[in-house]
Amino acid sequence: MMGLTSNNVVIMAVVAALLLFTATIWLWPRLAGRGVTAVVGRVGMLAATQVAVFAAFGLFANQSFGFYGSWADLFGAENEMGVVVDHDTPGGRVKVTESRKLNVSGGSSPETGGRIDKVTFRGQVSRIASPAYVYLPPEYFQPRYSERRFPAALVLTGYPGTTEALINGLKYPQKSQKLVKEGRMQPTILVMMRPTVAPPRDTECMDVPGGPQTETFFTEDVPKAVSEHYRAGTQARSWGVIGNSTGGYCALKMAMRHPDAFSTAVGLSPYYKAPIDPTTGDLFGGSRQLERENDLMWRLGHKPAPPVSLLVSSSERGEKNYRATMRFVAKVQDLNRRGEPIRISSMILGTGGHNFNTWKREVSPALEWMSTRLHAD
Repeated sequence: MMGLTSNNVVIMAVVAALLLFTATIWLWPRLAGRGVTAVVGRVGMLAATQVAVFAAFGLFANQSFGFYGSWADLFGAENEMGVVVDHDTPGGRVKVTESRKLNVSGGSSPETGGRIDKVTFRGQVSRIASPAYVYLPPEYFQPRYSERRFPAALVLTGYPGTTEALINGLKYPQKSQKLVKEGRMQPTILVMMRPTVAPPRDTECMDVPGGPQTETFFTEDVPKAVSEHYRAGTQARSWGVIGNSTGGYCALKMAMRHPDAFSTAVGLSPYYKAPIDPTTGDLFGGSRQLERENDLMWRLGHKPAPPVSLLVSSSERGEKNYRATMRFVAKVQDLNRRGEPIRISSMILGTGGHNFNTWKREVSPALEWMSTRLHAD
């Protein structure tokens, strides 16, 4: 495959940079003259080498951090992420546009490697349509599990994020398949999406007054669509939500506000209050009360504690959310000591920035933790 994030593209860019660098060193003595040809030759060789080196570094960084998921995304030609207002409701809630095997050892068939479906969800309540990838574990296709409904996890990127980065960067399906194979996780359906359903606006998973009903889409439309199309559980105890950065805030908030949808949530490097900036616009319609209700710290002190299990992550050095995370953990612990049903766990690294390299270290432990708290129907 020659996609933007593929290993082949990165390797070709690195090889090209090395070859041009070597050629520049080798040919430099021949281009040492003062004539126009020699000067143009030196400039051309230097320019080509620098472009190749920058391209190689850029492609490697993009593969590591998931800035762009495809060539179309890089060049601004991606038009698949828009919001569709569905004025009528013909057809199903899920449209599968592509299926592919998981690139893992022994993944030649769905029964051994699982399958990834590229789908579009059409929300009948929110009127939002958005693409996603659905990972179905190998057990989903095995005869002995044919009557089983599997637990499911909604997996969210940060903002703006690319859904492909959850597969190629953080490798959620690959790590899930490995954990199940090792007996450390139960087979789980992963519904991988980005929270940006109204690009370029960052809705912070809010039902924006007069705007996109993002919270409704994720807490009502998506679980219902998945459960109707796939053999996924229908109860909150079968559903978890996990995300990084903006996706982490969304995960915690949606579980706390909608325990009837998600019983478990993981926030990797989350924050605890929605920002207001040029990317978000006015999320609350001027309502101070609505703003407070989406402030997770405020909720812990002013709203009944929901019966959910939460996991938050941070780093002692490198993460700006460390102190806020420890305050959040302490508040939940205090509620728990008073007999409230909310539960909290934490994953604190010694060092780690707000980036994919840090989240890669946290995905497997988070999936394993979540799996112990989800139940198959």
